[in-house]
Amino acid sequence: MPNTLATLALMTWPLVCLVLLKRLPLERGLIWCLLGGYLLLPPRVAVDLPLVPPMDKDSLPSLSAFVIVVLILRQRLSLWPDTPLARVLIVLFVFSTIPTVLSNSEPALFFAPGSSTPGPFLIHGLTVHDMISFAIAQVIVLLPFFLGRQFLASETGLRELLVATMVGGLIYSVPALIEVRLSPQLNTWIYGFFQHSFAQMMRDGGFRPIVFLQHALWLALFMLTALLSAAALARQSADADKVRLILATVYLAGVLYLCKSLASQIYALAFLPVILIADPRTQVRITALLALIAVSYPVLRNTGMIPLDAILERAAEISPDRAQSLGYRFENEQILLDRAADKTWFGWGGWGRNLLHDPENGRMLTIPDGRWIIVFGTYGWAGYVAETGLLALPLLLLWRRTRAGLPARFAPHAATVAILLAVTMMDMLLNATLIPLTWMYAGALLGHAEALNRPARPGTPATAAAATAAAKPRPLFGKGPAIGRRDRPDRPRSRM
Repeated sequence: MPNTLATLALMTWPLVCLVLLKRLPLERGLIWCLLGGYLLLPPRVAVDLPLVPPMDKDSLPSLSAFVIVVLILRQRLSLWPDTPLARVLIVLFVFSTIPTVLSNSEPALFFAPGSSTPGPFLIHGLTVHDMISFAIAQVIVLLPFFLGRQFLASETGLRELLVATMVGGLIYSVPALIEVRLSPQLNTWIYGFFQHSFAQMMRDGGFRPIVFLQHALWLALFMLTALLSAAALARQSADADKVRLILATVYLAGVLYLCKSLASQIYALAFLPVILIADPRTQVRITALLALIAVSYPVLRNTGMIPLDAILERAAEISPDRAQSLGYRFENEQILLDRAADKTWFGWGGWGRNLLHDPENGRMLTIPDGRWIIVFGTYGWAGYVAETGLLALPLLLLWRRTRAGLPARFAPHAATVAILLAVTMMDMLLNATLIPLTWMYAGALLGHAEALNRPARPGTPATAAAATAAAKPRPLFGKGPAIGRRDRPDRPRSRM
């Protein structure tokens, strides 16, 4: 059970957000409201309020930042993108919950194998209360997307995202290394409970750190994004900062190795060369291809075009334990896909209706790992297309805007943020690692892609030189002027 400190930390985070947004530049304050909450607040703890969904470490920082920016800092926030397809996807994301609820008013019954008589355990049907709650929850999920699109789409905002991700990884590496040495205990020591199965934190004769996140795999993925951010900043840095950023990159690579996550290590081997060698146009092309794979994965999975057996054989060559774990995921995916086939378009709704349960005692018989299968079973094709489409659309728009060459106003760090988003989307096929910071990445990229399509406003400083320099492959140890560094003071903060 969580202790008093866990609840107190959650309830006081809005005050922390207020201090951050008052004292820091708006871009930096917004990022740290969400990133700080994700890294520091206790997992699996929520404040349950009437009608609205429970406020936890994901939803509370997002809602707090939104309220403070709009009501206290009096910043204008547009919730309606310029891109028509983005508008359609937002409407679908929020309001597809209505047919989901209407098509699930009956109780969900569960049957023993070979039996036509349901057991005593059932899950109640969905009500109007659920319809309202689900829609509000979807809006709260999108708040980081809206904030990122409005305030982080500039060159400054995109660079702040990379710097914050790197700094967050460096800070978080300290408790992570403590847990590698002493075992994952920090959440127990500070918040009074352990948030997952301790057996899953043991790997290869040692421990995998988890700190205050939902799972060790979440921490490994965050360390991966910090590593890629550091590498990108090192590549584009001035000589004075290059050595420190190179050391930070090497250090974060070592921390990622100690996280003992094979998937994140493979991502690092695949994308570090892309970060360090490829030009931004090539990077954007790669992210667009990955976005298309992520969007079409359920179709590829259902039609047997994903070579599951070959993947398992390859995994067994690396580690039999990893192959067994991956095979277990694939088996659960197929079971959940079969159940989702009964409500293909709008899903089963919440409360675990999309899962299989023991008909006698209600024990959960299936474990959903990938984010895609969770959304697909809960909200059907409508919810899956809306969520994945909103994440993939910025990557596809960036590719479209840069297909004929880098526009003069292209921010060099946009390609790196696109890689961070694409890597997370690929990991979401295996794990439910979608977090508010991912939505902020997507919103910032959408805003930047839309800005590239607008005529330049008179008086807007040109960034053609930066874009031209970024278009040329520049090795990590090359010399040259800094790209994307702020050459102007922070703009004044809004005051009450």
